[in-house]
Amino acid sequence: MAEETKALPVLGFIGLGDMGGRMVKNLLREGYAVIGYDLNPERLRAAVEHGTQAAENAAEVVQKSEIVMTSVPSSEAFVETAERALLPQAREGQIFIELGTTVPLEIRRLAPEFQRCGAHLLDVPVSGWITGAESGTLSMWAGGEEEVFRRCLPILEVLGEPERIVYCGPSGSGQVIKGVHQLKSGLVNAAYLEAASLAVNCGLDIELVRKIFGRPGDPMAGPIERMAAGKGNEIGVKFRELPYYMREADAQDFPLPLTHTLYEFCDKGERVVIDDNRPAPSFWHELTRSSD
Repeated sequence: MAEETKALPVLGFIGLGDMGGRMVKNLLREGYAVIGYDLNPERLRAAVEHGTQAAENAAEVVQKSEIVMTSVPSSEAFVETAERALLPQAREGQIFIELGTTVPLEIRRLAPEFQRCGAHLLDVPVSGWITGAESGTLSMWAGGEEEVFRRCLPILEVLGEPERIVYCGPSGSGQVIKGVHQLKSGLVNAAYLEAASLAVNCGLDIELVRKIFGRPGDPMAGPIERMAAGKGNEIGVKFRELPYYMREADAQDFPLPLTHTLYEFCDKGERVVIDDNRPAPSFWHELTRSSD
């Protein structure tokens, strides 16, 4: 007798934006039934066109799903969703996977609340931007119960590159590793921007800086090309998420001096760019505004 194929779990997905919408498409292609919800009706309609079943609200997603995945715009949005819709509906054996970037402290606070419901929370923040979400090649860092993570691997491998899906440890560990990634990117970009600003503020042309430091192999080549093209304001330093890791450091009483300084400097500035659909300051603009 042929061995019976185990039915795929019904998935819920809350947050169908640039990242979530693309991840859902990949899950649908692999044969998963997905029940989705987004505050934006247009995003929900687009997901339905690709085969997602629409829910009226986040609570309904939880009620009708075995595994619930969230990809919302901020730590605050996830915490609100968890407290308002996820926890009140959570049931025995249910798994919740947070794919967004959330304050590690909040994950550690919420994980025991899910356990009290008999449910499990995994924090699995992703990296790879829209292209990675589209192609299913995201990097993913997981925190939570390892056995639950192993059970969810077949789903995660639809979304990410298998060798880039890493179990990191207890609840919050995935978010800490995401913080390492974000600070690495933000602080390095800030260093390149500040270095180039020295020349600009001293009256030298950015094209001269590009000619010298924009050669292949120079780590500054990419950023300096963007500055020379007039796109320095678009080079981000992870301003919006810096407080996530400052909170972690303050709670555990260790210093993040460069992160604090960068955030405080930027926070005084004009909101001249859009970061995750919200006005934000530009480090380059603040560094070079006196030379404009």
